[in-house]
Amino acid sequence: MADANKVLAQLAPSATTLSTLYTVPALTSTVVSSLVICNRGASEATFRVSVAIAGAADSNPQYLYYNESVGAEQSFIATVGITLAASDVVRVYASNANLSFNLFGVEVT
Repeated sequence: MADANKVLAQLAPSATTLSTLYTVPALTSTVVSSLVICNRGASEATFRVSVAIAGAADSNPQYLYYNESVGAEQSFIATVGITLAASDVVRVYASNANLSFNLFGVEVT
């Protein structure tokens, strides 16, 4: 097995659109260490983050954050220890187009 510490994903999604931030590659498991959401805009925004097992369709139990606020020109930092299996998907949603999402962790192959 090989461990790769890395930036797993970066995304500035379109406003009000549920978007895939990261999909665990085949034959890989991932430990997410942190998630940083940066609001580049001059007004408060909200975001959502969900984890879909094996890329399942969006559903309420998947949400880790739902309409969480991040202030103008501020960042929200979550230190987590989420473990993901191959084909699991992290999805994000932003209330406006001024949010950037950065996901950090370790891929194990």
